[in-house]
Amino acid sequence: MTSLSTLDWLALALFTACWLGYATLTDRVRAIRERSVIEAMDEHRRRWMRATLARENRIADMAAVGNLMTSTSFLATTSILILGGLVAMLGASDMGRRVVASLPWSDVPSEAAWEVKIALLLLIFVNAFFELTWALRQFNYSSILIGGMPPAGDADGATQAEVAARVLNRAARHFNTGLRSYYFGLAALAWIVHPLAFMAASLFVLRELHRREFRSVMREAVRGGP
Repeated sequence: MTSLSTLDWLALALFTACWLGYATLTDRVRAIRERSVIEAMDEHRRRWMRATLARENRIADMAAVGNLMTSTSFLATTSILILGGLVAMLGASDMGRRVVASLPWSDVPSEAAWEVKIALLLLIFVNAFFELTWALRQFNYSSILIGGMPPAGDADGATQAEVAARVLNRAARHFNTGLRSYYFGLAALAWIVHPLAFMAASLFVLRELHRREFRSVMREAVRGGP
């Protein structure tokens, strides 16, 4: 038995609904995705690749892709360090539960429940690692495609630019998914303290993701709004 309470199960169900529901709606439902900052940036990357065709010297474009790879690599490396820390927490459950017990209003989990909560965090950051490393590889592929673009005026130029843009957009999508895992990983961390904190953190992360992707000043700026 995992010794999870009814409130724990409700909190876990809410967390799962927030994450999977949000990801499904924003990534799969076209009418919703079209209103997001992610979709707007997809179009800007297409414009970037079309503009690249007109440049004979593409060092700046390669440097921009390199910057994207650096930030992606940083988060992928960080996820590995987080996974190492979580594995250590599994092996020191008594110490971890004593720390939780010292917090006000905390709900100290049993050893079995502690392992379930840490296992959820492990699952989240394993997912983050795979998403981010796949994004890193795709950014690497895009740099090769940019380097192989024909000069301006070539008949195949528009096709090559579209291919490079599609790879860049897929890389950005996986980067965004990996980053989303970080956000929900922080929400799952609150479960260690109390299931009510877990529920509140899940709803807060959902609100922040929605605000940043659909209602932020950045969204209006990249979509050409006021």
